[in-house]
Amino acid sequence: MKLPVKELVLPKDLKKAQNGRLTVAILRDISGGGKLHHVAARAWEAMHDAAMSAVGVKPFKPTSSADAYRSFEQQLAGFMSRYVGEPNGSKTTRHYLGKKYWLKEGMAPMATPATSNHGWGLAVDVWSANGKRLDWMLQNCDKYGFSWEVQSEPWHIRYVCGDILPQAVLDYEAKNIQP
Repeated sequence: MKLPVKELVLPKDLKKAQNGRLTVAILRDISGGGKLHHVAARAWEAMHDAAMSAVGVKPFKPTSSADAYRSFEQQLAGFMSRYVGEPNGSKTTRHYLGKKYWLKEGMAPMATPATSNHGWGLAVDVWSANGKRLDWMLQNCDKYGFSWEVQSEPWHIRYVCGDILPQAVLDYEAKNIQP
């Protein structure tokens, strides 16, 4: 299975922001737990409700509240818990603050702190992204503005449309958001 990967466009209000250090004004709570950039959150809500209405997709949520927006401190703690500063035979390495790190055995790779799309509030790791849930995601993520980032992580999606809300999100909001 090949996951569709689209180029990411950053929302304009992130151009001067720092990854992992977003203000409360930029973030919104999302269904299922966690926070996202306010535009990505709107798209997530529309996609979440559509997924929850689909047969075999419930629940549709992040794997944890830290699997949406991640502060710099969360990124750093996660990175340091997964990587070691001495060679250990791992082929997966990262560079951080001028030093090379090796992935610990049995751990999933993680981005270097301050480089993750989680730190922009654009990425979500979807709980149990396999079977009917993954099939639904493959058929629907694009119409809500989400795409995959890498082939090896079917659970990891990110909002890629910048400040533009896809028509499916606008239609959802027209039906569900009261003035």
